[in-house]
Amino acid sequence: MSSETVKHVSECFIKPKYEVQEAEQPYYLAPMDLAMLNFHYIQKGLLFMKPSHINDQEFSTSKLLQSLKESLSLALVHFYPLAGQLSTCISKTRHECLVFVDCNKGPGARFIYATLDMYMSEIMAPVDAPLVVQSFFDHDRAINHDGHKRPLLSVQVTELKDGVFIGCSMNHVLIDGTSYWHFWKIWSEIHRANGKQLLVSRLPNHKRWFPDGYGPAIPLPFTHPNEFLSRYEVGQLRERIFHFSQESIARLKSKANKESNTNNISSFQSLSALVWRSIVRANCLSEDQITNCRFATNNRQRLDPPLPLEYVGNCVTAMITTTTAGELLGHNLGWAASLLHQSVVNHSDKIVHKFIDGWLQSPFVYRPGKMFDPYSVMMGSSPRFDMYGNEFGLGKAVAV
Repeated sequence: MSSETVKHVSECFIKPKYEVQEAEQPYYLAPMDLAMLNFHYIQKGLLFMKPSHINDQEFSTSKLLQSLKESLSLALVHFYPLAGQLSTCISKTRHECLVFVDCNKGPGARFIYATLDMYMSEIMAPVDAPLVVQSFFDHDRAINHDGHKRPLLSVQVTELKDGVFIGCSMNHVLIDGTSYWHFWKIWSEIHRANGKQLLVSRLPNHKRWFPDGYGPAIPLPFTHPNEFLSRYEVGQLRERIFHFSQESIARLKSKANKESNTNNISSFQSLSALVWRSIVRANCLSEDQITNCRFATNNRQRLDPPLPLEYVGNCVTAMITTTTAGELLGHNLGWAASLLHQSVVNHSDKIVHKFIDGWLQSPFVYRPGKMFDPYSVMMGSSPRFDMYGNEFGLGKAVAV
Protein backbone atom coordinates (compact mmCIF):
# COMPACT_ATOMS: atom_id res chain seq x y z
CA MET A 1 0.00 0.00 0.00
CA SER A 2 2.78 2.45 0.86
CA SER A 3 4.24 2.00 -2.63
CA GLU A 4 1.16 3.59 -4.25
CA THR A 5 1.59 7.24 -5.12
CA VAL A 6 -0.71 10.05 -6.15
CA LYS A 7 -0.27 10.92 -9.82
CA HIS A 8 -0.97 14.47 -10.99
CA VAL A 9 -2.89 14.32 -14.26
CA SER A 10 -3.69 17.97 -14.97
CA GLU A 11 -3.51 21.44 -13.48
CA CYS A 12 -5.02 24.83 -14.20
CA PHE A 13 -5.67 28.12 -12.44
CA ILE A 14 -9.09 29.56 -11.62
CA LYS A 15 -9.92 33.25 -11.41
CA PRO A 16 -13.17 34.82 -10.11
CA LYS A 17 -15.91 34.49 -12.73
CA TYR A 18 -16.56 38.24 -12.69
CA GLU A 19 -14.41 41.25 -11.93
CA VAL A 20 -14.68 42.38 -8.33
CA GLN A 21 -14.26 46.11 -7.86
CA GLU A 22 -12.95 45.71 -4.31
CA ALA A 23 -10.12 43.55 -5.65
CA GLU A 24 -8.47 46.67 -7.11
CA GLN A 25 -7.53 47.81 -3.60
CA PRO A 26 -4.95 46.23 -1.26
CA TYR A 27 -6.54 43.73 1.12
CA TYR A 28 -5.04 44.65 4.48
CA LEU A 29 -4.41 42.17 7.26
CA ALA A 30 -5.42 42.57 10.90
CA PRO A 31 -3.26 41.67 13.95
CA MET A 32 -4.67 38.15 14.31
CA ASP A 33 -3.92 37.57 10.60
CA LEU A 34 -0.35 38.87 10.62
CA ALA A 35 0.58 36.77 13.64
CA MET A 36 -0.11 33.62 11.56
CA LEU A 37 2.61 34.04 8.90
CA ASN A 38 4.65 31.06 10.18
CA PHE A 39 1.73 28.66 10.54
CA HIS A 40 0.88 26.02 7.96
CA TYR A 41 -1.94 26.33 5.45
CA ILE A 42 -5.30 24.98 6.61
CA GLN A 43 -5.68 21.66 4.79
CA LYS A 44 -8.87 19.62 5.06
CA GLY A 45 -10.70 17.43 2.63
CA LEU A 46 -13.85 15.40 2.10
CA LEU A 47 -13.85 11.79 0.89
CA PHE A 48 -16.86 10.82 -1.21
CA MET A 49 -17.96 7.47 -2.57
CA LYS A 50 -17.82 7.48 -6.39
CA PRO A 51 -21.40 7.09 -7.61
CA SER A 52 -22.44 5.12 -10.67
CA HIS A 53 -24.80 7.91 -11.74
CA ILE A 54 -25.33 11.64 -11.06
CA ASN A 55 -28.73 13.13 -11.91
CA ASP A 56 -29.70 10.01 -13.89
CA GLN A 57 -26.56 10.28 -15.99
CA GLU A 58 -23.59 7.92 -15.85
CA PHE A 59 -20.81 9.30 -13.65
CA SER A 60 -18.18 11.20 -15.62
CA THR A 61 -14.95 12.43 -14.06
CA SER A 62 -14.53 15.08 -16.74
CA LYS A 63 -18.04 16.46 -16.12
CA LEU A 64 -17.45 16.52 -12.37
CA LEU A 65 -14.15 18.38 -12.79
CA GLN A 66 -15.73 20.92 -15.14
CA SER A 67 -18.62 21.60 -12.78
CA LEU A 68 -16.22 21.95 -9.84
CA LYS A 69 -14.12 24.47 -11.78
CA GLU A 70 -17.15 26.50 -12.84
CA SER A 71 -18.63 26.63 -9.34
CA LEU A 72 -15.21 27.42 -7.85
CA SER A 73 -14.88 30.38 -10.21
CA LEU A 74 -18.22 31.71 -8.95
CA ALA A 75 -17.32 31.04 -5.32
CA LEU A 76 -14.15 33.10 -5.79
CA VAL A 77 -16.29 36.11 -6.68
CA HIS A 78 -17.37 36.06 -3.03
CA PHE A 79 -13.91 35.09 -1.70
CA TYR A 80 -11.87 37.12 -4.17
CA PRO A 81 -8.73 37.58 -1.96
CA LEU A 82 -8.05 33.83 -2.26
CA ALA A 83 -7.29 34.33 -5.96
CA GLY A 84 -4.46 36.79 -5.18
CA GLN A 85 -1.07 36.53 -3.52
CA LEU A 86 0.72 38.03 -0.55
CA SER A 87 2.87 41.12 -1.12
CA THR A 88 5.31 42.97 1.13
CA CYS A 89 6.31 46.63 1.00
CA ILE A 90 9.46 47.52 2.94
CA SER A 91 9.72 51.00 4.41
CA LYS A 92 12.58 53.19 3.18
CA THR A 93 12.65 55.27 6.36
CA ARG A 94 11.69 52.92 9.21
CA HIS A 95 12.60 49.38 10.26
CA GLU A 96 9.25 47.92 9.27
CA CYS A 97 7.31 46.28 6.46
CA LEU A 98 3.71 46.00 5.38
CA VAL A 99 2.33 42.59 4.43
CA PHE A 100 -0.99 42.57 2.57
CA VAL A 101 -2.91 40.69 -0.12
CA ASP A 102 -2.62 41.87 -3.70
CA CYS A 103 -5.87 40.47 -5.07
CA ASN A 104 -4.78 40.89 -8.70
CA LYS A 105 -1.34 39.35 -8.31
CA GLY A 106 -0.64 35.82 -9.48
CA PRO A 107 -2.51 33.40 -11.73
CA GLY A 108 -5.41 32.67 -9.33
CA ALA A 109 -6.38 29.58 -7.36
CA ARG A 110 -4.72 26.33 -8.42
CA PHE A 111 -6.94 23.40 -9.42
CA ILE A 112 -5.32 19.96 -9.64
CA TYR A 113 -6.74 16.67 -10.85
CA ALA A 114 -4.89 13.58 -9.59
CA THR A 115 -5.43 9.83 -9.40
CA LEU A 116 -4.56 7.14 -6.89
CA ASP A 117 -4.76 3.39 -7.57
CA MET A 118 -6.24 2.57 -4.15
CA TYR A 119 -9.64 1.85 -2.63
CA MET A 120 -11.31 4.02 0.00
CA SER A 121 -11.05 1.16 2.50
CA GLU A 122 -7.25 1.24 2.17
CA ILE A 123 -7.33 4.87 3.27
CA MET A 124 -9.86 4.52 6.08
CA ALA A 125 -9.20 1.06 7.54
CA PRO A 126 -5.54 1.17 8.71
CA VAL A 127 -4.80 1.99 12.35
CA ASP A 128 -2.44 4.78 11.28
CA ALA A 129 -3.38 7.33 8.63
CA PRO A 130 -1.47 6.27 5.47
CA LEU A 131 1.36 8.60 4.44
CA VAL A 132 -0.13 8.87 0.96
CA VAL A 133 -2.93 11.04 2.43
CA GLN A 134 -0.43 13.90 2.72
CA SER A 135 -0.24 13.86 -1.09
CA PHE A 136 -3.96 14.65 -1.26
CA PHE A 137 -2.99 18.27 -0.61
CA ASP A 138 -0.97 20.71 -2.67
CA HIS A 139 0.64 22.68 0.16
CA ASP A 140 1.84 19.97 2.54
CA ARG A 141 4.53 21.54 4.80
CA ALA A 142 4.12 25.02 3.27
CA ILE A 143 3.83 27.97 5.66
CA ASN A 144 1.58 30.97 5.11
CA HIS A 145 4.44 33.31 4.21
CA ASP A 146 4.97 31.09 1.14
CA GLY A 147 1.79 32.72 -0.17
CA HIS A 148 4.06 35.40 -1.65
CA LYS A 149 4.82 32.89 -4.43
CA ARG A 150 2.39 30.02 -3.93
CA PRO A 151 -1.38 30.22 -4.52
CA LEU A 152 -3.40 31.27 -1.49
CA LEU A 153 -5.91 28.55 -2.40
CA SER A 154 -5.22 25.19 -4.02
CA VAL A 155 -7.92 22.61 -4.70
CA GLN A 156 -6.89 19.03 -5.42
CA VAL A 157 -9.40 16.46 -6.65
CA THR A 158 -7.94 12.97 -6.23
CA GLU A 159 -9.83 10.12 -7.90
CA LEU A 160 -9.53 6.73 -6.19
CA LYS A 161 -10.78 3.41 -7.57
CA ASP A 162 -14.11 3.79 -5.80
CA GLY A 163 -14.01 7.30 -4.39
CA VAL A 164 -13.27 10.98 -4.90
CA PHE A 165 -11.32 13.11 -2.45
CA ILE A 166 -11.71 16.90 -2.65
CA GLY A 167 -8.99 18.68 -0.68
CA CYS A 168 -8.57 22.41 -0.08
CA SER A 169 -5.31 24.05 1.00
CA MET A 170 -6.02 27.61 2.13
CA ASN A 171 -3.63 30.24 3.46
CA HIS A 172 -4.19 30.64 7.20
CA VAL A 173 -3.25 34.34 7.11
CA LEU A 174 -6.48 35.09 5.25
CA ILE A 175 -8.87 32.73 6.99
CA ASP A 176 -9.43 30.74 10.16
CA GLY A 177 -11.53 27.59 10.53
CA THR A 178 -14.82 29.51 10.58
CA SER A 179 -14.00 31.30 7.31
CA TYR A 180 -12.54 28.12 5.81
CA TRP A 181 -15.75 26.11 6.17
CA HIS A 182 -17.83 29.16 5.17
CA PHE A 183 -15.98 29.04 1.83
CA TRP A 184 -16.77 25.33 1.47
CA LYS A 185 -20.45 26.01 2.19
CA ILE A 186 -20.74 28.72 -0.46
CA TRP A 187 -18.85 26.62 -3.01
CA SER A 188 -21.11 23.65 -2.28
CA GLU A 189 -24.29 25.77 -2.56
CA ILE A 190 -23.18 27.20 -5.91
CA HIS A 191 -22.26 23.74 -7.20
CA ARG A 192 -25.62 22.26 -6.19
CA ALA A 193 -27.44 25.14 -7.91
CA ASN A 194 -25.89 23.85 -11.15
CA GLY A 195 -25.99 27.18 -12.98
CA LYS A 196 -29.46 28.16 -11.75
CA GLN A 197 -30.11 31.50 -10.06
CA LEU A 198 -28.89 31.23 -6.48
CA LEU A 199 -29.18 33.48 -3.48
CA VAL A 200 -26.17 32.56 -1.34
CA SER A 201 -27.37 31.93 2.20
CA ARG A 202 -24.62 33.81 4.06
CA LEU A 203 -22.41 36.19 2.12
CA PRO A 204 -18.87 36.65 3.48
CA ASN A 205 -18.06 39.94 5.20
CA HIS A 206 -14.72 41.36 4.04
CA LYS A 207 -14.87 44.55 6.11
CA ARG A 208 -11.56 44.34 7.93
CA TRP A 209 -11.65 44.60 11.72
CA PHE A 210 -9.02 46.76 13.40
CA PRO A 211 -8.84 48.02 17.00
CA ASP A 212 -9.88 51.64 17.47
CA GLY A 213 -7.19 54.02 16.24
CA TYR A 214 -5.42 51.42 14.10
CA GLY A 215 -5.55 50.26 10.50
CA PRO A 216 -6.20 49.76 7.77
CA ALA A 217 -2.47 49.13 7.31
CA ILE A 218 -0.55 47.78 10.30
CA PRO A 219 3.22 47.38 9.76
CA LEU A 220 5.42 44.66 11.21
CA PRO A 221 8.76 45.67 12.81
CA PHE A 222 10.87 43.74 10.29
CA THR A 223 12.63 44.51 7.01
CA HIS A 224 13.66 40.98 6.06
CA PRO A 225 11.79 37.64 6.34
CA ASN A 226 14.75 36.07 8.15
CA GLU A 227 13.89 38.25 11.15
CA PHE A 228 10.65 36.36 11.80
CA LEU A 229 10.35 33.31 9.54
CA SER A 230 10.39 29.92 11.27
CA ARG A 231 9.77 26.54 9.64
CA TYR A 232 8.85 24.04 12.29
CA GLU A 233 9.47 20.38 11.45
CA VAL A 234 9.23 17.44 13.84
CA GLY A 235 10.20 14.59 11.55
CA GLN A 236 7.99 11.67 10.64
CA LEU A 237 5.16 11.09 13.10
CA ARG A 238 2.48 8.44 13.29
CA GLU A 239 -0.96 9.94 12.69
CA ARG A 240 -4.00 8.31 14.26
CA ILE A 241 -7.68 9.06 13.77
CA PHE A 242 -10.01 8.13 16.62
CA HIS A 243 -13.75 7.85 16.04
CA PHE A 244 -16.21 8.45 18.88
CA SER A 245 -19.81 7.38 18.40
CA GLN A 246 -22.70 9.65 19.29
CA GLU A 247 -23.57 7.28 22.13
CA SER A 248 -20.01 7.37 23.53
CA ILE A 249 -19.96 11.16 23.47
CA ALA A 250 -23.33 11.30 25.25
CA ARG A 251 -22.08 8.98 28.01
CA LEU A 252 -18.88 10.99 28.35
CA LYS A 253 -20.78 14.27 28.67
CA SER A 254 -23.16 12.76 31.22
CA LYS A 255 -20.24 11.41 33.28
CA ALA A 256 -18.38 14.75 33.26
CA ASN A 257 -21.48 16.71 34.32
CA LYS A 258 -22.42 14.20 37.02
CA GLU A 259 -18.91 14.25 38.51
CA SER A 260 -18.95 18.07 38.45
CA ASN A 261 -22.49 18.33 39.82
CA THR A 262 -23.54 20.58 36.93
CA ASN A 263 -25.27 20.52 33.54
CA ASN A 264 -23.06 23.16 31.91
CA ILE A 265 -20.19 21.09 30.53
CA SER A 266 -20.37 20.53 26.77
CA SER A 267 -19.60 17.41 24.75
CA PHE A 268 -16.47 19.03 23.35
CA GLN A 269 -15.20 20.02 26.81
CA SER A 270 -15.83 16.48 28.06
CA LEU A 271 -13.99 14.88 25.14
CA SER A 272 -11.12 17.39 25.40
CA ALA A 273 -10.74 16.58 29.10
CA LEU A 274 -10.56 12.86 28.27
CA VAL A 275 -7.92 13.40 25.58
CA TRP A 276 -5.86 15.75 27.76
CA ARG A 277 -5.81 13.33 30.71
CA SER A 278 -5.06 10.36 28.44
CA ILE A 279 -2.06 12.06 26.80
CA VAL A 280 -0.62 13.25 30.11
CA ARG A 281 -1.05 9.76 31.61
CA ALA A 282 0.57 8.09 28.60
CA ASN A 283 3.60 10.40 28.86
CA CYS A 284 4.16 9.48 32.53
CA LEU A 285 4.81 13.09 33.57
CA SER A 286 6.01 13.91 37.06
CA GLU A 287 3.28 15.13 39.41
CA ASP A 288 4.68 18.67 39.60
CA GLN A 289 4.99 19.08 35.82
CA ILE A 290 2.93 22.00 34.49
CA THR A 291 0.59 21.02 31.66
CA ASN A 292 -1.71 23.17 29.50
CA CYS A 293 -4.73 22.45 27.37
CA ARG A 294 -5.23 25.05 24.65
CA PHE A 295 -8.41 25.69 22.69
CA ALA A 296 -8.32 27.58 19.37
CA THR A 297 -11.14 29.97 20.26
CA ASN A 298 -13.42 31.89 17.89
CA ASN A 299 -13.61 35.49 19.14
CA ARG A 300 -16.22 36.88 16.74
CA GLN A 301 -19.10 36.77 19.21
CA ARG A 302 -16.89 37.47 22.22
CA LEU A 303 -15.90 40.94 21.04
CA ASP A 304 -18.00 43.92 22.11
CA PRO A 305 -19.55 44.87 19.79
CA PRO A 306 -19.44 41.40 18.21
CA LEU A 307 -18.24 40.74 14.69
CA PRO A 308 -20.61 39.05 12.22
CA LEU A 309 -20.26 35.28 11.99
CA GLU A 310 -19.51 35.83 8.28
CA TYR A 311 -16.41 37.93 9.02
CA VAL A 312 -13.57 36.66 6.80
CA GLY A 313 -10.17 36.48 8.42
CA ASN A 314 -8.55 35.22 11.58
CA CYS A 315 -10.52 35.98 14.69
CA VAL A 316 -8.95 33.28 16.82
CA THR A 317 -6.69 33.21 19.85
CA ALA A 318 -5.55 30.37 22.08
CA MET A 319 -7.48 29.92 25.31
CA ILE A 320 -5.17 28.26 27.86
CA THR A 321 -6.10 26.09 30.83
CA THR A 322 -3.23 25.25 33.18
CA THR A 323 -2.70 22.74 35.97
CA THR A 324 -0.14 20.13 37.04
CA ALA A 325 -0.01 16.52 35.89
CA GLY A 326 -0.59 15.41 39.48
CA GLU A 327 -3.72 17.55 39.86
CA LEU A 328 -5.07 16.54 36.46
CA LEU A 329 -4.69 12.80 37.07
CA GLY A 330 -5.44 12.98 40.79
CA HIS A 331 -8.95 14.24 40.07
CA ASN A 332 -11.68 12.75 37.91
CA LEU A 333 -12.83 13.55 34.37
CA GLY A 334 -15.46 16.01 35.61
CA TRP A 335 -12.85 18.07 37.46
CA ALA A 336 -10.74 18.46 34.31
CA ALA A 337 -13.80 19.23 32.17
CA SER A 338 -14.98 21.88 34.65
CA LEU A 339 -11.54 23.54 34.45
CA LEU A 340 -11.91 23.75 30.69
CA HIS A 341 -15.48 24.99 30.98
CA GLN A 342 -14.46 27.80 33.32
CA SER A 343 -11.76 28.92 30.90
CA VAL A 344 -14.38 29.14 28.16
CA VAL A 345 -16.69 31.18 30.41
CA ASN A 346 -13.83 33.57 31.30
CA HIS A 347 -12.73 34.12 27.69
CA SER A 348 -14.35 37.54 27.20
CA ASP A 349 -13.94 40.73 25.19
CA LYS A 350 -11.55 41.93 27.89
CA ILE A 351 -9.27 38.90 27.45
CA VAL A 352 -9.26 39.23 23.65
CA HIS A 353 -8.47 42.95 23.77
CA LYS A 354 -5.69 42.31 26.28
CA PHE A 355 -4.03 40.07 23.69
CA ILE A 356 -4.61 42.56 20.86
CA ASP A 357 -3.34 45.51 22.90
CA GLY A 358 -0.20 43.59 23.83
CA TRP A 359 0.38 42.64 20.20
CA LEU A 360 -0.01 46.25 19.04
CA GLN A 361 2.55 47.41 21.59
CA SER A 362 5.02 44.80 20.37
CA PRO A 363 3.93 43.12 17.10
CA PHE A 364 5.14 39.55 16.62
CA VAL A 365 4.68 36.51 14.40
CA TYR A 366 3.96 33.19 16.12
CA ARG A 367 6.86 30.74 16.11
CA PRO A 368 5.20 27.32 16.47
CA GLY A 369 8.46 25.66 17.55
CA LYS A 370 8.69 27.92 20.60
CA MET A 371 4.98 28.37 21.18
CA PHE A 372 4.14 24.83 22.28
CA ASP A 373 5.80 22.86 25.04
CA PRO A 374 5.99 19.04 24.98
CA TYR A 375 3.73 18.67 28.04
CA SER A 376 0.67 20.37 26.62
CA VAL A 377 -2.22 19.69 24.26
CA MET A 378 -3.74 21.91 21.57
CA MET A 379 -7.34 21.42 20.41
CA GLY A 380 -7.89 22.79 16.90
CA SER A 381 -10.88 22.94 14.57
CA SER A 382 -14.39 22.78 16.04
CA PRO A 383 -17.30 20.34 16.28
CA ARG A 384 -19.56 23.23 15.24
CA PHE A 385 -18.17 23.36 11.70
CA ASP A 386 -20.68 21.87 9.26
CA MET A 387 -18.18 19.76 7.36
CA TYR A 388 -20.56 17.03 6.22
CA GLY A 389 -23.12 19.56 4.96
CA ASN A 390 -20.99 20.22 1.87
CA GLU A 391 -22.06 18.11 -1.09
CA PHE A 392 -21.04 18.19 -4.74
CA GLY A 393 -23.45 15.82 -6.41
CA LEU A 394 -21.65 12.84 -4.88
CA GLY A 395 -23.88 12.44 -1.85
CA LYS A 396 -22.75 13.06 1.71
CA ALA A 397 -19.04 12.62 2.45
CA VAL A 398 -18.06 9.39 4.20
CA ALA A 399 -15.05 10.95 5.95
CA VAL A 400 -13.25 14.21 6.62
